[in-house]
Amino acid sequence: MTRCSLLVLQDLNTRNAEIIWQLTSYWISLVTPLIFGLLLQPPLTQLSIVTQPNIVLLMADDLGIGDIGCYGNDTIRTPNIDRLAKEGVRLTQHISAAPLCTPSRAAFLTGRYPLRSGMDAINNYRVIFWNGGSGGLPPNETTFAKILQQQGYSTGLIGKWHLGVNCESRNDHCHHPLNHGFDYFYGMPFTLISDCQPTETPEMDRAFRRKLWLSTQMIGLVTLTAALGRLTGLISVRWKTLACLAGFSFLFFVSWFSSYGFVRYWNCIMMRNHEVTEQPMVTDRATSFILRESISFIERNKQKPFLLFLSFLHSHTPLITTEKFVGRSRHGLYGDNVEEMDWMVGQVLDVIDKEGLKNTTLVYFASDHGGWLERQEGKRQLGGWNGIYRGGKAMGGWEGGIRVPGIFRWPGVLPAGTVIDEPTSLMDIFPTVVHLAGGLLPQDRIIDGRDLMPLLQGTVDHSEHKFLFHYCGIHLHAVRWHQKDSGAIWKAHYVTPVFHPPEAGACYGKGICPCFGEGVTHHDPPLLFDLSRDPSEAKPLSADTEPLFDIVIRKIGRAIEEHQRTLTPVPEQLSVYNIVWKPWLQPCCGTFPLCWCDKEGDSTQSL
Repeated sequence: MTRCSLLVLQDLNTRNAEIIWQLTSYWISLVTPLIFGLLLQPPLTQLSIVTQPNIVLLMADDLGIGDIGCYGNDTIRTPNIDRLAKEGVRLTQHISAAPLCTPSRAAFLTGRYPLRSGMDAINNYRVIFWNGGSGGLPPNETTFAKILQQQGYSTGLIGKWHLGVNCESRNDHCHHPLNHGFDYFYGMPFTLISDCQPTETPEMDRAFRRKLWLSTQMIGLVTLTAALGRLTGLISVRWKTLACLAGFSFLFFVSWFSSYGFVRYWNCIMMRNHEVTEQPMVTDRATSFILRESISFIERNKQKPFLLFLSFLHSHTPLITTEKFVGRSRHGLYGDNVEEMDWMVGQVLDVIDKEGLKNTTLVYFASDHGGWLERQEGKRQLGGWNGIYRGGKAMGGWEGGIRVPGIFRWPGVLPAGTVIDEPTSLMDIFPTVVHLAGGLLPQDRIIDGRDLMPLLQGTVDHSEHKFLFHYCGIHLHAVRWHQKDSGAIWKAHYVTPVFHPPEAGACYGKGICPCFGEGVTHHDPPLLFDLSRDPSEAKPLSADTEPLFDIVIRKIGRAIEEHQRTLTPVPEQLSVYNIVWKPWLQPCCGTFPLCWCDKEGDSTQSL
């Protein structure tokens, strides 16, 4: 090899070395940051926690859909709720799974028709009646709070529960919120009723209590007459018989007065976690404390994902309203109460903004069912207004009992100022928040709700619901079918309540509409409406006026058969045995029956 050849080869080797070094340096410059990034990156579980939104669920009690400005009301001012709608998504066909508190809230928390958990009644007692009853949301039910708790969320319930407390002993707390996925509870385990306010006419089981009092008076009158007859010699009766009669009269009185005579002490209580803090509750400061607890929960948990379920006592009778809001609305005391609730909504939104959580928090507002039309005292209307929709609270089929406001806000994720006219359900909250938290839906049970995020974000045009079934207790009253290809929303009524007076639109003669018996009418063929053309359900269709009548009825009939095949027998939580008062289950602050305390003392904070 010549000297020239050696020089050329050496030059080639040098150039190759330089090229290899340059390529190596280039790849090192690319890979090194990637390696360091991976090393410094938190685990995947940590990433999922960072991206999980805070969730604030606001639920009114007995609020009619027509009571809010953004749904058409012009006599009650609701600027904060209206602001939620302006900054988020408003649903116009948001449907409750039941027209009363207990079953509706059970469906909301579990994403399942209340019938599936035994939380709908076979009798006229359609809600939890006593804190000392044994019925309630079964411990084997899975709430969204349980799943979010497992996903690392701090979970809190402030306000109303109304889904039971104990099963077999005073302290087993099997139905309690803390046994259903909530880390923290402050509020009423029962519900607000007029009995909680000493100045109001008793509300709970009013007609039955009158019968008991009348029976007591009759038994006492018989006993007294017999005793006077024996003393005057007009009646020949032994003293032993009189003593037994008097003893029976006394025991009968004690048997019912021990519960109904102390409703305020047994049902109108406040709890913090498992501890009774007020017995009876001090109604004048309940609003202040519930708001204080809600704000405190947000502030305590702002560093990690949290779920706050603020379950208002507003706007249930007796419409407890602070002096600051009394007389402010043009809609009487009911309007005052709604305006105060709207102010509370504003306070919660303000603390979310102040803590810098607005863009990382999904806020939802709804009512548990429609307004109570029959709730009146003389000429004073104490119930809500359901807008253009027929019927109200307790009516399982008519729109006024089950169509409720539904508003979502999540800036940057949900488009502002959007209105969606698609059938949705309170049951949809369960899969929606579980999905957002990164959890998995239970696979061992049927979930009737559907994830709303695709609909809310506009990535799909239609709700996933094809059929929705409307129950009154365990009785199927109506079914709606969303015919997506035509846009029609058919609703077939198989059972409707008999109104008193006939054209009044409510059961004023009974105070609440029944689900079965002589108080209802069965329809064969069913009453059929197209809600897309007749949302007020004013003009029922027939085979003569609607060419598709027979096809629609058959289609809905087949859907009912398929739905009923998915139902399995479960223990009835609202059976007569489960709803009666049991002294051994009564939450008590002190030694039963001397249950009284005020552990909040003078800690009232002004609104």
